[in-house]
Amino acid sequence: MARDKEKRSCGQVVAEWRAFLWDPRTRQFLGRTGSSWGLILLFYLVFYGFLAGLFALTMWVMLQSVDPHVPKYQDRLLTPGLMIRPCTEGLDVTFNVSQSQTWHQYVRALHQFLEPYNDSVQAARNAACAAGRYNEQPDDAVPNYPKRACRFERSQLGPCAGLGPHGDYGYGSGRPCVLVKVNRV
Repeated sequence: MARDKEKRSCGQVVAEWRAFLWDPRTRQFLGRTGSSWGLILLFYLVFYGFLAGLFALTMWVMLQSVDPHVPKYQDRLLTPGLMIRPCTEGLDVTFNVSQSQTWHQYVRALHQFLEPYNDSVQAARNAACAAGRYNEQPDDAVPNYPKRACRFERSQLGPCAGLGPHGDYGYGSGRPCVLVKVNRV
């Protein structure tokens, strides 16, 4: 086999690299003239300047639509696992037993909260499920097939049902009811 290339000495290789880095005859740096480098630099300055301006404009538009104190979109519940009733500020239920106007708002809130759990409403809307058993409802391979929840009747709450003669959920006697409901998240 014949060799097409001659062996070059180390000095020749270094000389070729020096000529590639800076050629004084053609005045080229890395194979390009000064005007070529200037046009490339100008192109990239304009290109990245445009990208930076587009990013800044996008951020400015986004920040104009956002309230700094309240999130624009909330994908979570306010209390994402529990509901505590009566709903109060800071979870403090304060009242004076002898002054009914201090606890009447809590009684009204509990009554309003428990209305959908009246026995007649639950019997009409929900299914009677056996206690202690898993209630599996077939969907018949139909998407969004309506399923019925199990009954939870208000009378199961005992003294906290508000169905007694006073209907004050224990606030009139100094033993108030606070209901905790677990949400399905």
